[in-house]
Amino acid sequence: MAKFFTKEHEWVEIEGALATVGISEHAAHELGDITFVELPQVGKSVKQFDTLAGIESVKAASDIYAPLSGKVAQVNSKLEDAPETVNESAEGEGWICKMEGFDAAELGALMDAAAYAEYLKGM
Repeated sequence: MAKFFTKEHEWVEIEGALATVGISEHAAHELGDITFVELPQVGKSVKQFDTLAGIESVKAASDIYAPLSGKVAQVNSKLEDAPETVNESAEGEGWICKMEGFDAAELGALMDAAAYAEYLKGM
């Protein structure tokens, strides 16, 4: 399963008809201790790169942007009580939501892991 990344440090991983979305380990590290995750509404439709959710840390509040257009099918409600899960496992258990009805052609606008690693070196 391949992960794709945005320039705003979101990731998406496609599993069949669902696309799992979260923020990268880099973003979680940069934010510091995450204190709140504003999850999107199930059923919310978004266009690629529109605001999907929000995240707050001791350092900053940030928007999380949709890496793909689609509809929110599931949210990681564990984050409501344990937002620090994003710090502990940003690209695993700390996922934000799962989307359906996405357009796989939009993956072309994203970076694969190798390209993202190169992107981070240039920051």
